[in-house]
Amino acid sequence: MSELRDSLRAVAVAEMDADSAHDLAHLDRVWANALVIARAEGGADMNVLCAAAYMHDLVNLPKDAPDRALASSFAARAAAPHLAALGMAPGRVAATQHAIRAHSFSAGIPPETREARILRDADRLDALGAIGIARAFAVAGGLDRALYDADDPFAAGRKPDDRAFALDHWPIKLLRLPEEMGTVTGREMAQARVATMRRFARDLAVEIGHDADGWAEDA
Repeated sequence: MSELRDSLRAVAVAEMDADSAHDLAHLDRVWANALVIARAEGGADMNVLCAAAYMHDLVNLPKDAPDRALASSFAARAAAPHLAALGMAPGRVAATQHAIRAHSFSAGIPPETREARILRDADRLDALGAIGIARAFAVAGGLDRALYDADDPFAAGRKPDDRAFALDHWPIKLLRLPEEMGTVTGREMAQARVATMRRFARDLAVEIGHDADGWAEDA
């Protein structure tokens, strides 16, 4: 497993079009999350899971790209020759490709295997908690989006718009992720990380002189 991981990391470094939120450190965190979930849930093919964790962002398109929903399918296709070159059997290559395709939120592909469910949960966990806060603001900054609406930061009197404001991405997507997790372990981990985000939101509200308006309260 260590040798496979090292080889996959090398491929990722050579082939990924990385940004600060989708880089080798992100892949390492996703693999670490996947290990925790897999050990708790049991029954996963760890070679497939490791390959999927390190190849899932092999093709990374900007959040505002018109074909963003196809990124995971592009990544699955790009991963296949690398996995074959590493000696992975065709069945495992196919299983890895499915996990890669199904991990994406925007693709909307249901995960049909244990490895796919674990990878999707592991990747979504990295969008939550302290690291999730950092990544969300990093992505928004790269897209020239404001941190928050100065007049109504917590969208008390308006519809959230995450194409304009980074903080609006939280109620639109991030705070909802725990209920969409496919494993019990992933859901528990996500709930703990969302609690971290809610604490941050309450602290932010105090610092900028606004009420957090409900969505930042404990569930």
